[in-house]
Amino acid sequence: MSVVSTLLPPQAPPPVPARPYTLSRFVGSAALGIWLALAVGIFLTVVGGWDQAKFSRYAPNYLSGLGVTLLLVAISITLGGIVSLPLAFARMSKNKFLSWPAYAYVYFFRGTPLLTQLFLVYYGLGSFSAELKAMGLWGFFRDAWNCALLTFTLNTAAYQAEILRGAIESVPRGQHEGAASLGLPERVTFFKIILPQALIVALRPYGNEIILMIKGSAIVSIVTVFDLMGETRRAFSRTFDYQTYLWAALLYLLIVELMRNVWAWLEARLTRHLKR
Repeated sequence: MSVVSTLLPPQAPPPVPARPYTLSRFVGSAALGIWLALAVGIFLTVVGGWDQAKFSRYAPNYLSGLGVTLLLVAISITLGGIVSLPLAFARMSKNKFLSWPAYAYVYFFRGTPLLTQLFLVYYGLGSFSAELKAMGLWGFFRDAWNCALLTFTLNTAAYQAEILRGAIESVPRGQHEGAASLGLPERVTFFKIILPQALIVALRPYGNEIILMIKGSAIVSIVTVFDLMGETRRAFSRTFDYQTYLWAALLYLLIVELMRNVWAWLEARLTRHLKR
C-alpha cells in the first residue's frame, strides 16, 4: 500500500458572494450621506462664523462654570455613595420598618424627574422660610448651590443604592457558604469577599450614573447656579450667538468621553484577573 507524501498546495478561500444592493442598504447610505453633509455644513458654519473676541472674552467664564459643574457632581456622587450603603442594606432587610421606607425613598427619587426634585427643594422649601429660620436652617436652604447639592445627593443616593443592592445580590450564594465553612465572621465575609465582588459588578453602572449626573447637572442653571450651562446662558443672553451653546456641548462631550475612557481603563484594570 503506497502513501502519498506530496501535500496539496494551499488553496485560496472561496470568493465572498456579492451582497445585493437592497432598498435598506440604499436608505442607510442615503441617511449616512445626509448626516455627513450636515456635519460638514455645521463645521463650515462654525469656522466661517468664528469670533475670536467672543471666545477670548467668555472662555474664562466657561472654565469657571466647568469647575462648578465638576465640583457639584463630585461632591454629590461622594455623599450619595455614603448614603447609598445603609440605604441598600435597608432595602435588603427583612424588617418591613426598614425596607418599606427605603423602598419608598428609592421609588420616589427614581420615579420623578430630577428637575421636579430640584424645584421642590429650592422653591418648595423656600415657602417655609419662617419655619426654617426658626430651626436655624434658612442659611443653608436660601443658597441655590446648597439646594442643588442636596437634591443631587438625594437623587444619586437612590440610584446608587439600587446599583449596590443588585450587585450584592448577584454574588453567588456559594461565596457566603464558603466563607462560613472557613469560620469567617459575617463582617469580614462582607467587606473582604462579598463587597469587592459586588463592586466589580457595579462598576459599569456606577460609571453610567456619573455620566448621567454630569449631563443632568445642566438643570441647576435654572435656579441661578452658574455652572457650565449657567455661564453658557449668560454668554448667549449677551451675544445671541448660537455658538455659545456649541462650545458648551463640546465641553460636555469632552468630559463624558474622558470619563468613559477612564472608566473603561479602570474596569479593564480591576477585571484583568477574570480574562483568559
